[in-house]
Amino acid sequence: MQRLTAEAVTLGYDQRIIAENLSVEIPDNSFTVIVGPNACGKSTLLRALSRMLKPSKGRVLLDGQAIGSMPAKKVAKTLGLLPQSSIAPDGITVADLVARGRYPHQGLLRQWSPEDERVVGESMASTGVAELADRYVDELSGGQRQRVWIAMALAQQTPLLLLDEPTTYLDIQHQIDVLDLCADLHETQGRTLVAVLHDLNHAARYADHLIAMRAGKIVAEGAPQDVVTADLVEGVFGMKCQVIDDPETGTPLVVPAGRKARARTATAVS
Repeated sequence: MQRLTAEAVTLGYDQRIIAENLSVEIPDNSFTVIVGPNACGKSTLLRALSRMLKPSKGRVLLDGQAIGSMPAKKVAKTLGLLPQSSIAPDGITVADLVARGRYPHQGLLRQWSPEDERVVGESMASTGVAELADRYVDELSGGQRQRVWIAMALAQQTPLLLLDEPTTYLDIQHQIDVLDLCADLHETQGRTLVAVLHDLNHAARYADHLIAMRAGKIVAEGAPQDVVTADLVEGVFGMKCQVIDDPETGTPLVVPAGRKARARTATAVS
């Protein structure tokens, strides 16, 4: 049994249903990426897997237990979350924000310790923000802030890490930096990562397990080379394309059809 699963869940907000009877298993020790068009349910599924959204039907299981019935601190010791929009308190330094990742490990009988100090330092070092420790978070660039939030999630020392659109609003270099960092965490530390990404080529390059969604349903999942095909891209995203081998990595690379080719196709259909 996989550590994180959803069983026949119905998900939505108020009376608006986003997904019904949705089941998924996140492979252990994988870098899983969820892709699909806007409003297809990607982030909603991630919120349910992280316990931020309670299914109206079905259940999410963490280590075989219904995640909604588990103590919050127990969940936080197993599963870390980087939400889509993270807002730091005013006037907080990088070191203080990262230190908040140690909260699940604190208690009445266990206060701040040298072990906490070590973990925070290592988390900042591994994300490349150690030299920013005394800077205020609100003074940083978008890419720097994203690395700080990842460092805080790392400080939780959870085997599972969920990231909701971690590259949004970042320029291309910072997107690659963040995804390289995620890949390193997966490959060198054996963490299970689940990320929602908009860029299909980034997803195909970095993931070893891909979940494609449309209209609240999973339409395909598996290795990127098995999932990313021209037919799937057209069926899921409504975009004609060619899929070729990425010259750098050999992973699938989606090349959208040009404007003139799309116009010819539209004329032929009409």
